[in-house]
Amino acid sequence: MIEGIVTSLKILVIGMGYRGSKSIIIKLIIVKEQRVDGSSIIKYNCKVYSSRRESRFLKNKSFYSNFYILTVNSSFIKNNNLIKSQIRSLHNKSDLDPWFIVGFTDASPKSVVVWGSNLQSLVGTGKFTKQVSNMIVLAPYQYSVVIGLLLSDGWLIFASKTNKNARLGFKQSLSHSVYILFVFNILSHYCSSGPRLTTGVRAGKRYYGLEFLTRSLPCITELYLIFYPNKVKIIPDNIYELLTPVALAHLIMGDGTARKYGLEICTNSYSLKDVIKLMNVLIIRYKLNCTIREKRQNNKVEYMIYIRENSMPKLRAIVGPYMCQSMMYKLGEAK
Repeated sequence: MIEGIVTSLKILVIGMGYRGSKSIIIKLIIVKEQRVDGSSIIKYNCKVYSSRRESRFLKNKSFYSNFYILTVNSSFIKNNNLIKSQIRSLHNKSDLDPWFIVGFTDASPKSVVVWGSNLQSLVGTGKFTKQVSNMIVLAPYQYSVVIGLLLSDGWLIFASKTNKNARLGFKQSLSHSVYILFVFNILSHYCSSGPRLTTGVRAGKRYYGLEFLTRSLPCITELYLIFYPNKVKIIPDNIYELLTPVALAHLIMGDGTARKYGLEICTNSYSLKDVIKLMNVLIIRYKLNCTIREKRQNNKVEYMIYIRENSMPKLRAIVGPYMCQSMMYKLGEAK
């Protein structure tokens, strides 16, 4: 491989044809790379936007990782007269934007980057405008993580009575700090600050934990309407679709308890109807051998899901790839 350095970089925004009421906005990055052998090569990289109004936000770095990155080769550029003519107009300009160096890829034809795989932390970037907040959505993987957190120890709240959007909160004891940092790393794109130390008293003993909150966003509010229809957290009716392997992994990491002959999921905060609803997904979708265990506490009957020992190998295969290493002991494996 011949190494080289970037010697020039030009950025161009091009509006393509209309599709209904929307258009395609292409952010074209042209990089000239000087090779050590004296030769040079020009590479092209495009960011594709789906709406003309989004072009107003091209200068805001917080949006870039929400969109797909499309890598094209020089033949695409050469065969497109519109882009070719625009490139010629750049010869005497120097509209440089070093931000686009981040994540730059080779110019050989490649597939579109998987949405959510390139999200960057937005901690410390300040408050978003209403327009920015409305454009942010949860990527599929992050969405499943949030579902798993909500099924276990996560909660949704409004920062104030006047705030129209909800935010996600998640807390774990200090002994599980590795896990909460694992989760925060996944969701930091939706946070304005990092985890903070918390303390409290339980059964006469002081305990410490780590907690983080996401921003208040419309995409979080959508989940509030599903999980808190009457301001009390429930198991949604569409839990069959929501409980992906990723979500199940985080449910187990948050509320799973390793037992001698299987695993117990602490669903004691839910009604019997909700627990049955959740257990049916484990049985029908994942073919796990489950049952419900009753526990009487404070004159109240609570219900928990027990996954039997003969289903543990199957459960490990389903959720193992998405587990934090420090939580693998809940599946009967050492830390």
